[in-house]
Amino acid sequence: MEQDIRQYDRIIMGIDPGTNVMGYGVLGVNGKKPEVIVMGVIKLNRFESHYLRLNKIYERVSGLVAQYLPDELAIEAPFFGKNVQSMLKLGRAQGVAMAAALSRDIPIAEYAPLSIKQAVTGSGAASKEQVANMLKHILKIPEEKMPHLLDATDALAAALTHFYETGKPAIAKGPKSWADFLAKNPDRIAPRRK
Repeated sequence: MEQDIRQYDRIIMGIDPGTNVMGYGVLGVNGKKPEVIVMGVIKLNRFESHYLRLNKIYERVSGLVAQYLPDELAIEAPFFGKNVQSMLKLGRAQGVAMAAALSRDIPIAEYAPLSIKQAVTGSGAASKEQVANMLKHILKIPEEKMPHLLDATDALAAALTHFYETGKPAIAKGPKSWADFLAKNPDRIAPRRK
């Protein structure tokens, strides 16, 4: 699925942080059309030490950044679970991935898992399989290119969510009241009739 990155106007990298498996996905954008450049996983469970895993995350994310030169990074925010130790480890993994991007001055956007599911499937309660299936449909990914581990599609979903969020038109703020409108637009007041 790898392509020449020079052909894109904008490149968005997505990360699904994890301490056993970390997913990544890279989207290339031309105009309003996103396409998959690459997606995959970084397997970390062969490293005994949590610190070695963090080092590997930093090395691999730095390598991906150097290879694909993303303009922005979208990362899934850790969800609040009951196991505090797991949350701490996941937060560290996320922080190390963010540090790798920040070391190259890449802006970062963070999205909650519910927001990503909502953006991709229309439902915040969607399963990982439903997210993967919608990505396959939206981005026209051939079946044989779909990854076995859903961490990769979760990362790609973060990148696609960022693409959607940054493509929304800015909403201009209107006047607070009629009095505010009239004060800012005195030329729009019709003269009184006698």
